[in-house]
Amino acid sequence: MAVRKPIAAGRFYPDSEKECISEIEICLANRPINAKLPENIVAGIVPHAGWVFSGDLAGMVFSAIKKVNKTVDTFVIFGAVHSICGPNAAVYDSGSWLTPLGQVNIDEELAAAITKKSKVARPNPDAHKNEHSIEVQIPFIQYLFKNAKILPIMTPPAESATAVGNDVAECIKAAGNKKIVCIGSTDLTHYGPGYGFNPQGNGQAGIEWAKDVNDRSFITLAVEMRGERILTESMENQNACGPGAAGATIAAAKALGRTKGILLAHTHSSEVMEIKFGQSSEESVGYAAIVY
Repeated sequence: MAVRKPIAAGRFYPDSEKECISEIEICLANRPINAKLPENIVAGIVPHAGWVFSGDLAGMVFSAIKKVNKTVDTFVIFGAVHSICGPNAAVYDSGSWLTPLGQVNIDEELAAAITKKSKVARPNPDAHKNEHSIEVQIPFIQYLFKNAKILPIMTPPAESATAVGNDVAECIKAAGNKKIVCIGSTDLTHYGPGYGFNPQGNGQAGIEWAKDVNDRSFITLAVEMRGERILTESMENQNACGPGAAGATIAAAKALGRTKGILLAHTHSSEVMEIKFGQSSEESVGYAAIVY
């Protein structure tokens, strides 16, 4: 059985079981959920930076799911594409993934159903070798949902993302009583000279614009579930690095009956640095936690 080994442990999150659990517990404690949650959550959007920066927000989404769903059989995780994976969504369709918390199995039955149904989601485990956007979510799932399986799908920023989300939703409906939740992994505006994107200049004013205007445009569309618009919005305003993952998640949530998302929290890396370390930065990356 193929096992995908971690490539982000020790960089984006701890590489030992003890430290991993400790950091997860800190993340979950740092961000209590104050929003009114639906009776059932079918999907969520999470960030994928290092846990020190965005783990609190990712933890909020998984904690919210645990609070209302109690158990989940499978998490379909739509990942951002930071490297080339081709024109199709890349499905990791068999085997397992390894993290410091152990192995988590792939839902091979669901993977087979999706790749059979979809014209744009194809088996491609190799595309996942160097991508971190899905991996950093897995330990949260292992900690909160010990028996859950996963189905990682790297989703390019193309119009086909919506079709992938719809196909996944149809397969979820056909899965009967199986409890399946979709997760979309994306960070928001990458702002500052180091990212080559600073239309409002360098410094605090530009960073606040990135959060209050540019990020907010994405968040509004995500909450209003305008997944198709997110794909073009991200190209025009550079306010999401995983628009395909977000678009697929929103399409799936809509097909599963949701009409509006719930924003749990929104921050950026410079704000986190100021709070945690008393340091400022000329760069920032936005993060949002949203559930459907």
